[in-house]
Amino acid sequence: MLNIFRGLFLLLLCGAGLAHAADSGWLTSPQNDHARIRLQAERGQERLYGLLTVELQPGWKTYWRSPGEGGVAPEINWQRGEKAQWYWPVPSRFDISGLTTQGYHQWVTIPMIITGHAGDALDGTLTLSTCSNVCVLTDYPLHLNLNHPVDPSFQDDFEQAMRTIPADGGISADLTAHLAGNQLVIAGTSPDGWRSPEVYFDPLDGGILPGEPRVQVEGTALTVTAPVTDEWGDIPTTLAGKTLSFVLTNNGQAQQTTLTVGPDTAAVRDDPPMNLGQMLLFALLGGLILNLMPCVLPVLGMKLSTVLHAGTDRRKIRLRFLATSAGILFSFALLAAMVTALKLTGAALGWGIQFQNPWFIGLMVAVTFVFALNLFGVFSVLMPSTLAGRMATAGGSGTFGSFCEGVFATLLATPCSAPFLGTAVAFALGAPLAALWLIFIALGIGMAGPWLLVAMVPKIALLLPRPGRWMNGVKTLLALLMLASSLWLATLLAQHVGERNGGMIVLVLSAIALVAFVCTAERRGAFFALVLALLAALSGFQLHAVLRTAPASAADAEASIRWQPLSEAAIAQALADGKRVFIDISADWCVTCKVNELRVLNQPEIIAALNLPDVVALRGDWSKPSDAIAAFLQQRGRYAIPFNQLYGPGQAAGEILPPLLDKHTLLTALNRAKGE
Repeated sequence: MLNIFRGLFLLLLCGAGLAHAADSGWLTSPQNDHARIRLQAERGQERLYGLLTVELQPGWKTYWRSPGEGGVAPEINWQRGEKAQWYWPVPSRFDISGLTTQGYHQWVTIPMIITGHAGDALDGTLTLSTCSNVCVLTDYPLHLNLNHPVDPSFQDDFEQAMRTIPADGGISADLTAHLAGNQLVIAGTSPDGWRSPEVYFDPLDGGILPGEPRVQVEGTALTVTAPVTDEWGDIPTTLAGKTLSFVLTNNGQAQQTTLTVGPDTAAVRDDPPMNLGQMLLFALLGGLILNLMPCVLPVLGMKLSTVLHAGTDRRKIRLRFLATSAGILFSFALLAAMVTALKLTGAALGWGIQFQNPWFIGLMVAVTFVFALNLFGVFSVLMPSTLAGRMATAGGSGTFGSFCEGVFATLLATPCSAPFLGTAVAFALGAPLAALWLIFIALGIGMAGPWLLVAMVPKIALLLPRPGRWMNGVKTLLALLMLASSLWLATLLAQHVGERNGGMIVLVLSAIALVAFVCTAERRGAFFALVLALLAALSGFQLHAVLRTAPASAADAEASIRWQPLSEAAIAQALADGKRVFIDISADWCVTCKVNELRVLNQPEIIAALNLPDVVALRGDWSKPSDAIAAFLQQRGRYAIPFNQLYGPGQAAGEILPPLLDKHTLLTALNRAKGE
């Protein structure tokens, strides 16, 4: 719109012939030798076009239309009651006496449109505030004779000045704003990415002033946070529904932006914030609980197998459990290094995000499948000393195998979000690098705790029954657990290679496992036939799934939650309509998410409650990388999933639910969100 306007008034200038021009010349003041100003004007049709130029000595500044925490914007008091529309170039941000201000240094040219003028002279007084270590308020009397000859460069100067004005569009971005505690939060995504973005605020209604913004970029996601206070220095109770005006710059472009502030949310950090000592304790507990998560069960089975092979040799048991602990600690150090690299490069952060990478998933599928074949006995004879041979025999013998068990136990644990874990990880990802490393090492020590306990007291492992024929059955069961992990990981590839191709991968792996089991039939125990039937049924079921093309029935659709895409705008609209909002962020690789779906979200009473007319269910899928979801979580101080939150008339700030849901907690929170 502004670009069209520029063209129109330049056309008017040309059409008017530019008959007369006026120039105040360079003006100075005895009270202020650090600045000089110049006002030029040109007649148009029923209006004047003006250029105010301010030149400043080094170290001196003047102010933008919204000065910030201190200062006064330039203003002209016209003698005959003229009115001027000022067009402000993009400012800079600087500190004066501890106050954050917005304005210009060296020089600035401000174009303006002046209306309501009559006569051949233009008179007024410019009040200009200039600051260095001190601030000086100076008045400059203005007198322009509009009968002076035309300045041939004025039209070009005016057009050049208008090119510096932020347009109404130009930056492709989806932006939202809300109040989180005492922070104004602007979140946005741009398909073009962000390069050195900046934000310059106008005050909100009621004298509410955003302070110095903190700008964070993660891929295509932008997050801007700024403290807000009213004219008395108090934190506003709400910003919901207020109009927010600001200039946004990105990659050399500038855009004038206006947003309606959405519903308030909870503060990113609790008040008072938890200290590092508390977070380290949470990390130890969270790492310990990871051993009980279903992700780690296959590796526990592998460790059980190594203990059985070790027999009563305490030294061998101690070495293998120490090696497993070393593998766990090494893996958490590796994760800390990976997160450090992501933080330094500004990439998205999150617990388990490596499972968004198809190459990582493929590697995990291959490794777990090789371990499963090893437990089936396919690699019962040691292969030559190659990487493949060492990987195949890692689960069966040696400290190297135990070390690998610790590594893969950690990697398989990362899709799980246990109690205490999410809080510790969120603190770590937002903390300085030293605190991040301490917390990740504490997570590793917590997870390695049971293994270290057995290493210190090998007698615990000796409580297992003596080795015997029953071990063949246990080994087969462990092989099935590892195969189940491999097939589950293979299903995650469907997000990247397509449903049919993903199904074919699972089918091929199932068939290979079936053939491997048949080929080693002579080594099996009494329940061979049952396991054979299970593998055959699995292969047949997967073949049916690959060949099936029929869409879901209407009855299936009715018996599920009517999910809508997650966005800040959808939350704001639902709350404006007086509705409750349930948010679920999950991923195919998130085991805890699947547990929540099975135990809670797929239950009939929950489906009925979330499909009520006054409830909007929003879902975000983090199976693949998503800068928008990463930014959404980060704004709420979370970096791990599952993530569930409730808004409503009774929960305008939003209530974040525990990682592990239960029906009673969810239904109670839904009722509480009504606010009745």
